[in-house]
Amino acid sequence: MGREKNKLVEIGDQVSDSFSRLFAHAAMQIGGIVFCVAWFWFGFHADGLTAALSILAITLTQMVLNGQYDREAEARRRDVAMHAKLDELIHATMTARDEMAGIEEELDETEIRELREEAKELVEQAARRTNDLADGEKAKRAIERVGDGK
Repeated sequence: MGREKNKLVEIGDQVSDSFSRLFAHAAMQIGGIVFCVAWFWFGFHADGLTAALSILAITLTQMVLNGQYDREAEARRRDVAMHAKLDELIHATMTARDEMAGIEEELDETEIRELREEAKELVEQAARRTNDLADGEKAKRAIERVGDGK
């Protein structure tokens, strides 16, 4: 399990998430433009607006990065879990090749593509043996879609 966050970090995460969502809304962006136009319309000094917008930009950037970091950590956790499940299924299947488990950590992309092509060939051979060419074609298309990230 991941590290537990202290209460202050959790509050900061919630504030960051809320403000990021608020400032990403189109109405808030239009409101910011109207505010800037009104600032100059009323004749206020540009230095104050520049300072405020600079601070706001830096703060919002940090808030967005904070949210992105949390989303990436969650995605990484899900990826590790998915790979563990797939490795378990590979090991549980009698005809599966055990060397396929963990290849994402050990092989480069070219070697993985070669293994994918081998898997398609094995599916095709199995389909010919069982005279189930339609299912074999479906399985090959599924392998291609997974490998292409679709």
